[in-house]
Amino acid sequence: MQGSLSIERMCQLAGVSRAGFYRSLRVLDPVEEDMEVRSAIQNIFAEHKRRYGYRRVSKELRRRGMLVNHKRVSRLMREDNLLGVQPRAFVVTTDSDHELEVHLNLASRMKLTGVDQLWVADITYIRLHREFVFLAVILDVFSRKVVGWELDRTLAARLPISALKKALTERTPAPGVVHHSDRGVQYAAGDYVGVLRRYGMIPSMSRPANPYDNASCESFMKTLKREEIYANEYRDLDHLRANIAEFIDSYYNRVRLHSALGYKPPEEFEQTAAPTTKSRGATMSFFRHEEIYRSDIGSIVEGEPAETGSPDHRLDESPAGYSLAGCSPAEPASASPAETILKEKRLFE
Repeated sequence: MQGSLSIERMCQLAGVSRAGFYRSLRVLDPVEEDMEVRSAIQNIFAEHKRRYGYRRVSKELRRRGMLVNHKRVSRLMREDNLLGVQPRAFVVTTDSDHELEVHLNLASRMKLTGVDQLWVADITYIRLHREFVFLAVILDVFSRKVVGWELDRTLAARLPISALKKALTERTPAPGVVHHSDRGVQYAAGDYVGVLRRYGMIPSMSRPANPYDNASCESFMKTLKREEIYANEYRDLDHLRANIAEFIDSYYNRVRLHSALGYKPPEEFEQTAAPTTKSRGATMSFFRHEEIYRSDIGSIVEGEPAETGSPDHRLDESPAGYSLAGCSPAEPASASPAETILKEKRLFE
């Protein structure tokens, strides 16, 4: 539209400087850029079906090459009324009032270096129009990937056993995987423990009334309910099963950004971590057992010197290479030997 006139000549005719002309052009850039950001945010929000809050939207924008501050994303989502699906009240479903064997908590003492070292399992309920159904899930803690799940109308042991068998078929792990769960009767049942033993897995259970030992699975259940279950209505069990399969297999494992993985999807995290972690095993620390201290405790309490010349303490090792000698909590480095022993004695009384 400027014809044969140059920018310099037009500025002379208009009585403005070239710098002022170029500054006037830049005034439009923030408006256009803001519209692009809003459009990208709305697209991400729609693609993930209201499951993403401002933090994950910010991370997804960065993955797409748009460097936008999370505070700005939060403001724009608020202005555009882009509200994520909200959580509902938590309901306890674990029945730990039984006389079955309860296993030692190994999960809290493990330092993971790769996949298939620690699996966690849990069961939750889902309410349909006319019935309650139950979902059993198994996660690999290292990558937070769902490796097995099953949906059924029963809370019997066959529900988690089916999820476990699917996980074993999918991953085919080597013997020595630690399987951690709560103290529910389904996981303590002989049939379930029998499957674990058959595949060389080591059972582990949470402490009483302490969900933090199973936090990875609890977190997944919260995500599933908030982003899928509460956001939809289901006709029947088959409809629910199809939607959960799509959410877990196609979305959660492959697409959804996970904050604990540096905002990567679980499968992408496994692929990037596999070359450096394949040859290493998990490490686990344990401390001396009650019997090791028994003679020392008596000597200290009665005011007599402790026995000398006793053999050095050696941790008994399990066939899978994990130390199972005991699980007393570690003492601070500043504690004296006498204080440590007296504290241990109080624990055993």
